[in-house]
Amino acid sequence: MTYSEIIVFRLKKLCEQKGISINKLATLSGVTQSTLDNIMKGNTKNPKLKTLHKLAMGLDMTVSELLDFPEMNETLFDDE
Repeated sequence: MTYSEIIVFRLKKLCEQKGISINKLATLSGVTQSTLDNIMKGNTKNPKLKTLHKLAMGLDMTVSELLDFPEMNETLFDDE
């Protein structure tokens, strides 16, 4: 699994848990729809920390919380 795939997995799961759409996440985080679409489609392979920070804030969490989940911590990434 690649880094970008694991980020997409995490964002989808968090949106599902919070009962919001990806579109709503873009609005809440202040990330443009096109930027978030590129992340979700895998076109952006390595999102910037600033973008991850905005997404985390939109989800009412820190970047550390966003990136601290078993799949992230246990996965060997194919795109290193």
